[in-house]
Amino acid sequence: MKTLPQENSQTRLPIHVITGFLGSGKTTLLNQLLHQQGMQHTVVIVNEFGEISIDHLLVKTTTEDMMILEGGCVCCSVRTDLLNTLEDLFHKQKRKEIAEFEQVLVETTGLADPAPILRTLINDPFIAAHYRLDVVITTVDALYGAQQLDEYEESVKQAALANHLILTKIDIVPSATLEALKRRLRHLNPTALIHEVNLNQHQLEAATLFNTAGYYNTRQLDVERWLQADVYIENQQHTHEEASRPEHEPLRHEAYIKTFCIEHTEPLHWLTLERWIQQLTRLRGKDLLRVKGIAYTSDERRSQIVFITRNIEKSVVERVLHALIDSKTPADVCQAALILLGQEPAQSHNAISYR
Repeated sequence: MKTLPQENSQTRLPIHVITGFLGSGKTTLLNQLLHQQGMQHTVVIVNEFGEISIDHLLVKTTTEDMMILEGGCVCCSVRTDLLNTLEDLFHKQKRKEIAEFEQVLVETTGLADPAPILRTLINDPFIAAHYRLDVVITTVDALYGAQQLDEYEESVKQAALANHLILTKIDIVPSATLEALKRRLRHLNPTALIHEVNLNQHQLEAATLFNTAGYYNTRQLDVERWLQADVYIENQQHTHEEASRPEHEPLRHEAYIKTFCIEHTEPLHWLTLERWIQQLTRLRGKDLLRVKGIAYTSDERRSQIVFITRNIEKSVVERVLHALIDSKTPADVCQAALILLGQEPAQSHNAISYR
């Protein structure tokens, strides 16, 4: 039986992603965070320096794509791609060309779909060895947020993938409008913490957003707090009840975003688990927004895998898993893949044996 790798999340540098639609306040939030105590030894990665008002924070320019900010922060712009920038920063730190840093903030553009960015940060071997994706923060314009969710799928994905949802401009919207938006966001993302703030008058504490120390206990991951499977399971029940009402009308883009938890109480073979994830990522990777979970192999008592998908139903993911559990031949494995492609497996197979 293959053993689980040792948990080493605390030894890798955390990456926090700040995203949000155009005009929602993410740059204002970032400027506030950079002024605070505890944000020293932070690297900030932005697309262009002009997108963030950092002149008042500037100490000196070291290169055309890097600035040293007061308080010990480093700000750099992406000149090639995010992976190269992160790798370059890591090596510059090791060579002592820049001061050691303890965390990274990445600010995306307002129209960015965060799913490919997060997928890249998780899957790249070098990044996975030296960094960890920690917190996703999404700013939501309370005045135009509902309209943006209606019109832009990127806005929906930004909200669906967040650990923290920051509702801005709350002072200029009626309370009923604000409550309706919050209900919509909770339906879309049941585990995110929602913060209501007027960024022009109030400041969000960095420790509130970035303190994930509670997830770890003596260097081990607190799985229950990290996974929050019970929230997804409860949300599935509410979603089913709402969908069964005749008057229920799915929201425009939210209708395609699915959040659910797959539970399995029998041990899973590592080969089955590997094939399951491979088929999902290779055949429906663009619609697989985020996956996290624990697998019952030998140490755990049950498997709980949380999914955030675009237009992939829970029943489809479960059927693929069970088809792979029951598979005995390569043909069976191929038949399981057909489920993801919207084709029903054949009722009988030709005899094909493993060699």
